[in-house]
Amino acid sequence: MWRWVRQQLGFDPPHQSDTRTIYIANRFPQYGLYTPQKFIDNRIISSKSLEHSSQSQILEPLVLPLPQYTVWNFVPKNLFEQFRRVANFYFLIIFLVQLMIDTPTSPITSGLPLFFVITVTAIKQGYEDWLRHNSDNEVNGAPVYVVRSGGLVKTRSKNIRVGDIVRVAKDEIFPADLVLLSSDRLDGSCHVTTASLDGETNLKTHVAVPETAVLQTVANLDTLIAVIECQQPEADLYRFMGRMIITQQMEEIVRPLGPESLLLRGARLKNTKEIFGVAVYTGMETKMALNYKSKSQKRSAVEKSMNTFLIIYLIILISEAIISTILKYTWQAEEKWDEPWYNQKTEHQRNSSKILKFISDFLAFLVLYNFIIPISLYVTVEMQKFLGSFFIGWDLDLYHEESDQKAQVNTSDLNEELGQVEYVFTDKTGTLTENEMQFRECSINGIKYQEINGRLVSEGPTPDSSDGNLSYLSSLSHLNNLSHLATSSSFRTSPENETELIKEHDLFFKAVSLCHTVQISSVQTDGIGDGPWQTNLAPSQLEYYASSPDEKALVEAAARFGIVFIGNSGETMEVKTLGKLERYKLLHILEFNSDRRRMSVIVQAPSGEKLLFVKGAESSVLPECIGGEIEKTRIHVDEFALKGLRTLCMAYREFTPKEYEEIDRHLFEARTALQQREEKLADVFQFIEKDLILLGATAVEDKLQDKVRETIEALRMAGIKVWVLTGDKHETAVSVSLSCGHFHRTMNILELINQTSDSECAEKLRQLARRITEDHVIQHGLVVDGTSLSLALREHEKLFMEVCKNCSAVMCCRMAPLQKAKVIRLIKISPEKPITLAVGDGANDVSMIQEAHVGIGIMGKEGRQAARNSDYAIARFKFLSKLLFVHGHFYYIRIATLVQYFFYKNVCFITPQFLYQFYCLFSQQTLYDSVYLTLYNICFTSLPILIYSLLEQHIDPHVLQNKPALYRDISKNRQLSMKTFLYWTILGFSHAFIFFFGSYFLIGKDTSLLGNGQMFGNWTFGTLVFTVMVITVTAKMALETHFWTWINHLVTWGSILFYFVFSLFYGGILWPFLSSQNMYFVFIQLLSSGSAWFAIILMVVTCLFLDIVKKVFDRQFHPTNIEKAQLTETNSSIKCLDSMCCFSEGETACASVGRMLERVIGRCSPSHVSRFSFVVTVRFTYNKTVLEVDNNLIRKHKLNDSRPREYIKTQHLIYLGECSKCTSRLCFWFCI
Repeated sequence: MWRWVRQQLGFDPPHQSDTRTIYIANRFPQYGLYTPQKFIDNRIISSKSLEHSSQSQILEPLVLPLPQYTVWNFVPKNLFEQFRRVANFYFLIIFLVQLMIDTPTSPITSGLPLFFVITVTAIKQGYEDWLRHNSDNEVNGAPVYVVRSGGLVKTRSKNIRVGDIVRVAKDEIFPADLVLLSSDRLDGSCHVTTASLDGETNLKTHVAVPETAVLQTVANLDTLIAVIECQQPEADLYRFMGRMIITQQMEEIVRPLGPESLLLRGARLKNTKEIFGVAVYTGMETKMALNYKSKSQKRSAVEKSMNTFLIIYLIILISEAIISTILKYTWQAEEKWDEPWYNQKTEHQRNSSKILKFISDFLAFLVLYNFIIPISLYVTVEMQKFLGSFFIGWDLDLYHEESDQKAQVNTSDLNEELGQVEYVFTDKTGTLTENEMQFRECSINGIKYQEINGRLVSEGPTPDSSDGNLSYLSSLSHLNNLSHLATSSSFRTSPENETELIKEHDLFFKAVSLCHTVQISSVQTDGIGDGPWQTNLAPSQLEYYASSPDEKALVEAAARFGIVFIGNSGETMEVKTLGKLERYKLLHILEFNSDRRRMSVIVQAPSGEKLLFVKGAESSVLPECIGGEIEKTRIHVDEFALKGLRTLCMAYREFTPKEYEEIDRHLFEARTALQQREEKLADVFQFIEKDLILLGATAVEDKLQDKVRETIEALRMAGIKVWVLTGDKHETAVSVSLSCGHFHRTMNILELINQTSDSECAEKLRQLARRITEDHVIQHGLVVDGTSLSLALREHEKLFMEVCKNCSAVMCCRMAPLQKAKVIRLIKISPEKPITLAVGDGANDVSMIQEAHVGIGIMGKEGRQAARNSDYAIARFKFLSKLLFVHGHFYYIRIATLVQYFFYKNVCFITPQFLYQFYCLFSQQTLYDSVYLTLYNICFTSLPILIYSLLEQHIDPHVLQNKPALYRDISKNRQLSMKTFLYWTILGFSHAFIFFFGSYFLIGKDTSLLGNGQMFGNWTFGTLVFTVMVITVTAKMALETHFWTWINHLVTWGSILFYFVFSLFYGGILWPFLSSQNMYFVFIQLLSSGSAWFAIILMVVTCLFLDIVKKVFDRQFHPTNIEKAQLTETNSSIKCLDSMCCFSEGETACASVGRMLERVIGRCSPSHVSRFSFVVTVRFTYNKTVLEVDNNLIRKHKLNDSRPREYIKTQHLIYLGECSKCTSRLCFWFCI
């Protein structure tokens, strides 16, 4: 029973063996003893996948909000989660103390706010969970068709069992993880998209084993007798190992099963009429469910500071309670105060234990002062984070129109962390670049070519051209025209060499056209493969789908040069060479992986020979080559990399029949192994991919994204260090770093590459450290490769970190995904503990995005893995500046003020209560009515700070974005430093002293302030203090507000008005449901006294006057950079000096225009101003100058002029456009 309960709560998952045996169609053996394995049903209950979430770190966890509760466990589990918070647990203890002992305040004062907070949070979480359960029920109840008893049966998705044969039609989603049995195609293949799983929109091909591919009807499938043996479920979407044992005519046929046979739940069937598959993983064991990921558990620096402040205030609370208890017993040491005549003790009280009485009094004082801990702080912070996160999605400046993508917030817990970033770690491909690959150059058999206007151009001057023009090799379709070859000095002109050249180019581009995983839609290929080739139909009408943009660019380039990949037909790859259709039988695919860094295909050519084509990084291909122009190609690859191009090498190998038989046998054994399959396959792949003949290399260009250089420069100005972590080649990465501004040309570039031993690495690091200290260079840049980084992180972390911290920019190349995460981890745990941010767009960036304090996903062309797994997702790298400098800045200032203001107003609230005990002999008499105690944080003072934390803009957003240096002022959690915290705390104590003693001295000596001579009492005094306090803390919030909207006015002045209206109604009516009403007519009497009004106004002005004086003094004599920017923004206007006719002596007109545009554009963001369209031509005394204003750039051109003394007075008008933000026309007259 206990085990069942634990399993229902998700604490005790059932035991599983290493493998599972599945009988297709659930045909269990009829003989012998057999106990079938038990599998879970096909229901999705997402919360149960949390225990598996740690398994999915290497892949893309689906960032979905997860159900956590059931009907049975909602109350206990939700209460357990909420009372794990220190503040909630503390108030629960206080509430229980109030119930158990005689305390000065009613249990309602603590119980009602606690109940309110717990209830609101539970309703919010319960409603969200209910919505998720509804979503699960919708999925679980979807109709599906299952083969049972020789026919198709319609049932619900949740009723699918492991072993059932399921039919899925075109465009339907797979309801479980299925092993493909057959499709409507004879070869048993089908196409699917996995966009909902990994974001990749390309078509993926899956194939069935030949023995089941022919079973295309329900009747035929009913005769199938087969067993599947496979691994237990795991989260890796791309990993599946198993085998199918098929019984035919009393013989068993064993076929390997891999990822190409598995159709994942959540994927969609495309370009295939229908398929049949057998369910192997169902429900919470499907790979989709195992990749569910709950809300990020990262904690911000503000939250940590908040917990520290809570501990400090808890110490203050306990100290006040101890002091009050000690003073009470000190005071009662005198007999006249211990038992006064009006308060005689009972016999039980006289005989009670003094220790127990001391503890009881201590707890009573603890209850009396407990409101110094703000219970509503957590709720307000959660609401601020949740509601504030919508502003990021609503920001049109973060909207990318071309891709129709807006910024996304996957977790709102880290909004303020965006304003604390000190290190940015970014991927290169797809993050800094567009990930739109264009074929640019190639090297074929030692000769380098580039593509110009669709034609290949070889390097070197032609014999009949003296100016060194490049000779053209338009395409393979023109290779038969030997005049093209004869013009190049690079080519030998003998017929044998010409034929050899054609063969080399033909083989190179055939390798490009065959060694890939590119797909073509079946609709597009209809009628192409069989009919006569039409050259005008070629590549322009073929649309390729590829998981890698590199592959697509290379296949498209080969098509432009005459070798066109037509598509797959079963196990045949169709290629048209110069209009002639050729069919290659695809024998094996050796899939790409990050360890080998290459992929291969084994094909059988039309002539019968068996060829291996290999494509991969030069570091993994060139060492395996024994023939070809290896050294020339290596030089060309380095030249390509220096231009910032991405390189791949192509090679081939021809097998003899005997060699192929051995390879085929080894591959079959490795692929059918259930144990250590990956290791065995790696050994076989290494055995196959050797003794290669090098064909050449390719180079594709990945353009930089818009405004990458400006963004990186802005990050550097903000004091943020930028590291680039990429898997690209060293030369390519350095070239891109220089082009994007990560490295400067004047920067001293240090290198830690090609290290082979620990000692060598340590010595190199020491050399670099000495160079940094000895060189008189302001900035250094460091380049590290993956191998050297592994050595540096092994035993020399401190030395490596010392070198890195002294470098302005660091670039790590040849990085594996886990190495990226290790580098970020190293920075995170350094003594300074800086806040890190990681930016990436691919599945290989997920690990570093998860490791960093803040993870940013780029919604690029490598799928949505990074975007789904990140904390925030943006469409372009350039949006990072607005996200950090504006949103991050605002969020941090808002929440920092919110946290400190909450503690301030609670100090103001409770300190008068503590002071009051000195005047009531520490009798634990409360100063405020219990209703006021309850509603102070909930109603009277909660809305102004909440609205402030959502809408406050202490400086114009355009100023923040145009002046990145302002970001430095809030770094290192400065607004929540101990100095600032103490200021707010002391301010709260000082205001509390003014509230209490001001009221005491004004009315304490003369309590007959009413016109009829009626005296003020205890409740009137407390109400006066409370009234001054509510007005003062609300007005203090108004002083902190810079950005006023009608909402701010409504909640600020409305809160004060609500307090007065509520107090009048509460004290003006005898409420029948209240047992006692101490406040009856008290507030009305208080307001009827002119002296009370005078006291209220005087104390409020006194409190705020001190604060105003301090602010004015600081702004005048010690202004911060932000306050200076506020003054500049306030005083900015277009004056005489902004005109070209008023520049000072010695200053050029170009500088004057630059100054003018800087001021104007600083007020109206370039993103809101239409494109500049005018060119201003100005003639000066000694020369002629052209100033061109275009797209926020000013270019100055000096033109030759033979009239040096000409002076012309003209008048020009530049119309810059309209600002969509302030709807003002920016027009300026220049008088010259």
